[in-house]
Amino acid sequence: MTRIQSWLSTVLLAAAALYAPASQAQTATTTFNVTLTIQSSCTVNTPAATNVAFGTHPSTDIDIDAVGQLNVNCTPGTGYTIALDEGLNAGGGGVAARAMINGASDLVPYQLYADAGRTAIWGETVGTDTVAGVGTGAVQAYPVYGRVPSASFPAASYADTITATVAY
Repeated sequence: MTRIQSWLSTVLLAAAALYAPASQAQTATTTFNVTLTIQSSCTVNTPAATNVAFGTHPSTDIDIDAVGQLNVNCTPGTGYTIALDEGLNAGGGGVAARAMINGASDLVPYQLYADAGRTAIWGETVGTDTVAGVGTGAVQAYPVYGRVPSASFPAASYADTITATVAY
């Protein structure tokens, strides 16, 4: 071996020693899960419902219409139904006997509907007269259409309270 070859071999060995990987410590590994369970939920009070307010009318008026609104917010993909009960003054006659009372015993019949044409009574029998929807994760507004067929009753202020129920 010549002197140059010997010198070159020495340089290469030295360079190899400088770039040799450091010895590794031993390692151990494990795995773990990341989980989340989301429950279906619905709210019917945020923002609050608006009243079906018929206003003030003379006793000669007929077919007095008004509109209120329910706001429902359900988990995306969650199916639900909205029911409206008969109110406090139906006397057990169901949604067909909804009435407002004047604080005494005078009752004014009225009806609530799911459609602007006021043909679909909004009640509490699932599959018959409730309103169905599917949650989007955002507030969904549902108009509540009301009608008083006749104002031919004693002069007074009349009221009723309806309970809306969202089943999901």
